[in-house]
Amino acid sequence: MTTAKIGIVTVSDRASAGVYEDISGQAIIETLNDYLTSPWEPVYEVIPDERDVIEATLIRMADEEECCLIVTTGGTGPAKRDVTPEATEAVCDRMMPGFGELMRAESLKFVPTAILSRQTAGLRDDTLIVNLPGKPKSIRECLDAVFPAIPYCIDLMEGPYLENNESVIHVFRPKQK
Repeated sequence: MTTAKIGIVTVSDRASAGVYEDISGQAIIETLNDYLTSPWEPVYEVIPDERDVIEATLIRMADEEECCLIVTTGGTGPAKRDVTPEATEAVCDRMMPGFGELMRAESLKFVPTAILSRQTAGLRDDTLIVNLPGKPKSIRECLDAVFPAIPYCIDLMEGPYLENNESVIHVFRPKQK
């Protein structure tokens, strides 16, 4: 069985300030460990809120590291320094707006400020890139909403087959005729 490479990128203006505990990136890793039963390897980085750094990291993870999925956290708000969606759009061939729409709809069940979020997703060649919010609780809520479609999306891009723990999350794949 192929080991899937999954990029995890934490975007934070505190990343370049020295010692920084990344609870958001760790929340993504913990969630994916809960979801996935197939082997996977994290390609993990904490980077500053700088568009050129974000773009270069996404390109390297997709093109050189060959990650089938890259999940980012942070940089999706309305602040001037929040440029993760712009960086994602710049490196993607096609955008997948349904991911952002569903994440905002899910987050609105918990906080009215979810409308300020600019999460998005897109495809770069054979890689799905998904932008998540920065708070660990919101990360899990958003991944619970969109992850059921992620393995099938990766199937359609001819990526590695991601198997999931059905007692934790149900993944949708259409039945074969």
